[in-house]
Amino acid sequence: MTKIDFSKHQIQTVQDLLRADTRPVPSVLLEESVPDLGTEEVSREVFFSQHYHDIEVDKLWKKVWQWACREEDIPEVGDYMVYDITDLSVIVVRSNANEIRAFYNSCLHRGAQLCIDDGNVLAFRCPFHGWTWKLNGTLAHIPCRWDFEHIDENAFRLPEIKVAVWQGFVFINFDPNCEPLEAYLENIPEHFKHFPLENRFTAVHVAKVMPANWKVTLEAFMEAYHSLATHPQILKFTGDANSQYDVYGRHSRMITPFAVQSPHLGTQLDQQALAEALAAFEGADLAMIKVPQGMSARAYVAEAARARMCNQLGVDCSNLSDTEMLDAIQYFIFPNFMPWPGVGTPLQFRFRPNGNDPNSCIMDVLLLLPCPPMKRPPAAKTHWLAADESWTNAPELGGLGAVFDQDTSNLRRIQQGLKASAKSGITLGRYQESRIRHFHQVWESYINYPC
Repeated sequence: MTKIDFSKHQIQTVQDLLRADTRPVPSVLLEESVPDLGTEEVSREVFFSQHYHDIEVDKLWKKVWQWACREEDIPEVGDYMVYDITDLSVIVVRSNANEIRAFYNSCLHRGAQLCIDDGNVLAFRCPFHGWTWKLNGTLAHIPCRWDFEHIDENAFRLPEIKVAVWQGFVFINFDPNCEPLEAYLENIPEHFKHFPLENRFTAVHVAKVMPANWKVTLEAFMEAYHSLATHPQILKFTGDANSQYDVYGRHSRMITPFAVQSPHLGTQLDQQALAEALAAFEGADLAMIKVPQGMSARAYVAEAARARMCNQLGVDCSNLSDTEMLDAIQYFIFPNFMPWPGVGTPLQFRFRPNGNDPNSCIMDVLLLLPCPPMKRPPAAKTHWLAADESWTNAPELGGLGAVFDQDTSNLRRIQQGLKASAKSGITLGRYQESRIRHFHQVWESYINYPC
């Protein structure tokens, strides 16, 4: 077996692939940052303790910017979505053509939830007694107004939550004194100047309750180290051990090259076999795969991806680099959002607690595709999978369904194994798990911050 050296050489391998692309590569993808090692061991209790969950509610979820929906989810005036996190519930609504607001999802009379499902309304009317608020949050109607002469209508506006939009994503923050979203994102907006996700549409949205804590679940997607044992079927076309890991202030990034084989494989594949392996995973017709003499599988597959995008959506990707067409370029915006700016791997992940259960969470998976010229397709409705349902029951995910099932199987074992462990915590690698170490360093800064 090929000897694996997790050193600067492995980082440089990614850099060489990017520089070898036949089209200009965004300079942000050529950056090299040395990961902050952070903590090496993390207490196992943070993954299942109700005590830690309660602290997270007060010191994390009520303080951070978090993605609630996409602008395209609420395109018309009166369109709204309900975003739930722990016991907190928010109505995100397009209150007029150029304005999005967010309100606590609770009637100011007796506390009933104003909305449960997503939809479109002219006003928010409580189903219990009929108290009604306009889309801008002002009180519109109280039945039997004579019995509430003590109510000041100006004081009975629906309490608002901070809202900001970035790259088509609508973020909310429960802290009225929070820093602006632009500042919270730090260097991320600069990086994404090259990746206009606001010009994409939600082609796929699948959600599922996962059998593990939200931190356990998101950490499974922060490294490619697990590919060798968990996803052996992708090693023929995935440079797992060649992944590059970068950390920034609160956030981080990983780049895993595709259409190159894993260094773990002892046998060198020829370029035809490599291209066929990736095509088989994507469900393509292998008879159509013919890598020209002297051309790399990577260049061939990238060109095929450009042609496919043009044929299916009428989108011209001729100016995009091979890495944008192929590779897993995954950013992490603390605490729970993973946007992927690439066109060939256009995933978006979100992880959040499932109510107040520290042993499960909700995972959202989106595919954002470039908008066809002249017309934006409607955003896909969320396809909810049952907790015990296979990801492959969402065929719109393609070959990713089987991959997510493998991850889910691990997560169930991790959650139970952490409780049974005689060891005080988990031990993390120096480089390949550096993003996880960094995540816990940032997480601890919130959890330990005095109220």
